[in-house]
Amino acid sequence: MISKDQKLELIDQFGKSKADTGTSEVQIAIFSTRIKELTEHLKIHNKDHSTRRGLLQLVGKRRRLLNYLMDTDIERYRTIIAELGIRK
Repeated sequence: MISKDQKLELIDQFGKSKADTGTSEVQIAIFSTRIKELTEHLKIHNKDHSTRRGLLQLVGKRRRLLNYLMDTDIERYRTIIAELGIRK
């Protein structure tokens, strides 16, 4: 799980204001952090299939948000990809 402090840091970094939790950039950043944590967990516990399913669902959600962002504003998409180091 992401701590409240980590989430607030992500909101400060990617959001437009302190209360901005709904923009695509903030959601993508939060999903990316959770994906990294789950990936590390699965390296240790490779038979944890319920976590693997949750990870795949998160990756799908992030992919859909990235596709939306790519369709609506390509510059914001390129910026978030570069900052988070996500490969397409």
